[in-house]
Amino acid sequence: MSDRPDGTRAARVTPLRVVIALCLVAPFVAMLWVGSYAKTDPTLIGIPFFYWYQMLWVLISTALTMVAYQLWRRDQRARAGREGGASR
Repeated sequence: MSDRPDGTRAARVTPLRVVIALCLVAPFVAMLWVGSYAKTDPTLIGIPFFYWYQMLWVLISTALTMVAYQLWRRDQRARAGREGGASR
């Protein structure tokens, strides 16, 4: 049972949740920092750096989102186990 009168659970900042947040924030920071990739050299098979860097981040973002999702599921299962609830 929860020790809160309204039955809601308090959110806790854990190291795992910090890692999840970093996985989700990293692509935004990388794409918003335009000065780091606003150039044409080096080219990759004739494609300027500006374009292939952004396309690379599409793949990286997908991988980071998958990692964040798996970590979130692990966190939720652990939280449900600690609180005696059924895991999903």
